[in-house]
Amino acid sequence: MKMAEIFVYGAEQICASCVGMPSSKETYEWLEAALSRKFPEQPIKFTYIDIESPPDDPTVREIAEKVQNDEYFYPLVVMDGNVLGEGNPRLKSIYEALEAYGYKGK
Repeated sequence: MKMAEIFVYGAEQICASCVGMPSSKETYEWLEAALSRKFPEQPIKFTYIDIESPPDDPTVREIAEKVQNDEYFYPLVVMDGNVLGEGNPRLKSIYEALEAYGYKGK
């Protein structure tokens, strides 16, 4: 099974329509903990992308620019180029995506 890589795009400032929700970084940490519990001993790579200073990878930069241009709410959760959630991502849809990828939930 290929290891899944989950990207969480966000910024320090909370998105205007997400006031009252956790920050992007808090969402990233929460997802990492929740998914590690749901899929123990099954490696998942988690990467946080600051939309204000994304790395040089063209695909990552393109998605970060879309978030900056308000095409997506942040935090934005992406796996294999597919959006799994934005703004206030739902664990259930992320679980389902990982299970479809071959992960076995606990």
